[in-house]
Amino acid sequence: MKEKLFIFIRHISRFGIISGVAIYFKTYFLTASDSHISLKNLSFPILLRKKTSDVKIFNQVFLNREYDYKLTIEPKFIIDCGANIGLASLFFKSKYPNATICAIEPETSNYKALVSNTNRHDSITTIQSGIWNKNVLLKVEDIWNFGKWGFVCSETDVEAENTTKAISISEIMKRFNREEIDILKMDIEGAELEVFSSNYEEWLPKTKVIMIELHDAYRKGCSKAFFTALVKYDFSVYSCGENMVCIRNQ
Repeated sequence: MKEKLFIFIRHISRFGIISGVAIYFKTYFLTASDSHISLKNLSFPILLRKKTSDVKIFNQVFLNREYDYKLTIEPKFIIDCGANIGLASLFFKSKYPNATICAIEPETSNYKALVSNTNRHDSITTIQSGIWNKNVLLKVEDIWNFGKWGFVCSETDVEAENTTKAISISEIMKRFNREEIDILKMDIEGAELEVFSSNYEEWLPKTKVIMIELHDAYRKGCSKAFFTALVKYDFSVYSCGENMVCIRNQ
């Protein structure tokens, strides 16, 4: 009871009395149907699906504001790796309205919700793919039984309904004709092991800010690969919620 009251008060504190009450009841009593949440700084409502992890992600992004780190730059190009249904992309859109955002999500049902949430924002482009260090075919599975927010990619030679093509950070930069990445947000359920094991030299020194969640609890070696790559370049590291924020020193 105390926890629910605390969360209720936080909603009011964050979103105001009227919006806070409305958002709280739409999210915590989201059982029978999908819901659409309206936020002050976004032009269109956000779709949250019933009986999924969408509400938890909404709380991380918009209630706890885990990507709300004060930066000294005005981001122009943002890559959202592991975009899920696009909530981090929408947060970046609200905070940096002039930025171009590329949102990458491998799993089909999440990708459909991602498109629904972002397709009216001209500055957000979506790609259904898995972030990897080379061009391969990836199998997308919920091997940890996390539901909609824990799909894991692994290499495969057999094309099926649950496979998708991989894409590298370098390829994304080429598609958007970008020389630098202002913010690289990464929540890719252990694939950081591959991403930071090889071929990162092409894009890592050209990245200004990395916001990343590491998954050593489920896949050992993620942090080792990440820090082994990062230490070669001049970054400062901070914490913000579940994420680490790595800022390249100018």
